[in-house]
Order: sequence, then structure tokens, then C-alpha cells
Amino acid sequence: MKPKVYIDGKEGTTGLQIYDRLAAREDIDLLAIDEAKRKDPAERAKRMNAADIVFLCLPDAAAVEAVKLVSNPDTRIIDCSTAHRTSEGWAYGFAELSPAHRQALRASKRTANPGCHATGFIAGVYPLVAAGLLPADCPLTCMSLTGYSGGGKKMIAEYEGPEKAPGLFSPRIYGLSLRHKHLPEMQKVCGLTHPPVFCPVVDDYYKGMATTVALHSKLLCKGGGAQVVWETLSEYYRDESLVQVAPLGWGEPMIAANTLAGKDTLTLIVCGHEDQATVTALFDNLGKGASGAAVQNMNLMLGLPETAGLSLSHPISN
Repeated sequence: MKPKVYIDGKEGTTGLQIYDRLAAREDIDLLAIDEAKRKDPAERAKRMNAADIVFLCLPDAAAVEAVKLVSNPDTRIIDCSTAHRTSEGWAYGFAELSPAHRQALRASKRTANPGCHATGFIAGVYPLVAAGLLPADCPLTCMSLTGYSGGGKKMIAEYEGPEKAPGLFSPRIYGLSLRHKHLPEMQKVCGLTHPPVFCPVVDDYYKGMATTVALHSKLLCKGGGAQVVWETLSEYYRDESLVQVAPLGWGEPMIAANTLAGKDTLTLIVCGHEDQATVTALFDNLGKGASGAAVQNMNLMLGLPETAGLSLSHPISN
């Protein structure tokens, strides 16, 4: 019998992207709900408790309430909101971080899908801390450039509407309070003693992401600059299909944040010299940064091929 899958919140950007990746698959059954009843708690609960996997594509508070609707002990949940990313009892949905992370996902009844900015930061920083190259108390800064689709339907409408405000034609820095909602998972997952100074930027393109962490060699426990950072990350992700490391220096004069738009992969780019290095995670904010990661996590939880239904592509391979 094929596993049953229900998407709660299919009408949002993340839900629609998950649906697009699952609709044509023949190895699962997607459960539907009458459009007129999609907000009815009783109807939603009926489908959730009939499903093997439920995706929650909801605002944080609504996701917390949705979890309470699940009474079937066999129903497994993937929450795409921020609500449970640092909660006890929830697996963190980034399989490539370690064999333990991948095994936890296979066994988990409750999985928190990572945030898009957090994915880019953690992809580069976690291995450096795990390898003993970057101290846990290192003062880090991060800049993350994203397409406007990450802001959901309201922001998409602002950018694509007939009367576009002048400010929308240029990059816009936000999260000015320095308390962005992805910071708790960035800090906890990487085992940092304090969060990075984080500067997110949204720009006038639909999707794609470039998240950059800058490092001084003096901050590294073993020194070595960009070469050592690149070698560490290359070895760490050597056998992964969805996360790869580009050749040192990238080979191009610029990095376009939308290079991997439409793909479910992530490429790490290390640039610099013996004194300084940058680590840039290049990916799609709706792919490995959201819906693609959610489908990957579903595949692992159901014992299906990990990359089933995903679009695999990297701009440069080693």
C-alpha cells in the first residue's frame, strides 16, 4: 500500500511547491480536501489522522494548533514553519549535517524543516565547528540575499503588482532589529555560544539565494585561510547528492544569487586567500531552502529514495 500524504496549507507558496514536487509521483497517495472545507478543523483532522505524512505549511501559531489535531500515533509530521525548529523531540531536517541527523530523520515522528536563511548559514558553519576549525564562541557575521518569493503571497503581490513602489526595484535590507526568527536555529544547530550578526537582503527577482559568512584566518583554530576551509567542506560533503562544494575560488568574477533557481540542490562556494575567506551557500529559497528540503525529509521518513521527485543540478562540480 502506498503511503498517504496530506499537505495542510497547500495554498501557500511552500505548500504549492511541495505539491508540484509530489503531484506526479506514483509511489505516494496525496490526500485532497474540499476547497470549501480546507480551514475546517474537523475536516483537516480527518485527513491528518488518515495520513502517514503531514506537511504543515502554516504560520507558526497555526502550526502549533495543527499538531494538536493529530491523534493517530502513526501519523508523522513535517513542520515547515519556525515553530518547532529548536523544540525538544523534533528532528532537525538537514540530513547532510551528519549520519546522526540522517538517522534521526528516518526514525522521527516529528520533523522541523529548516528555515531558508538558516539552511545557508548552517551548511557552511556546522562542518567547520564540527571539524574543530571554527570555535563555538567565534563572533560571526552573515549576509543573506534572497528572492522575493521567500516573503510569501503578500510580498510576491507587492513585487509583481501593476503599481510597484520605487523601493522595490533595489535590494532592501531587513531584519534591522538583528533578531531575525531564523537566528535561534542557526545558533543551536551549529552549537554556537551566541548568534551571528545577521543581515538579510531581499531583491527584485523571484527566487534564489546566496548566504555568505565571512571569516578571518585569525579566528580559525587551525589557521590556513580559504584553502583549509575549502578542504574541510569538500571532505565533509564528499558523498552528498544535494549538497556539493564548488572548486576553490568559484572560477567566475561574480556569484548570481538565482543560479540554482528551480533546483533542489545547494552549492557551497569558498573564496579568498590565506588571511580571509568567504563561504557562500548558493541555492533556491523555495528548493533546498523550503519545499525541496521538505520532500527530501519525507523521502527519508518513508524509506523512499532520498532524492526522489527532486531536481538535481549544481553549477560547477569538482
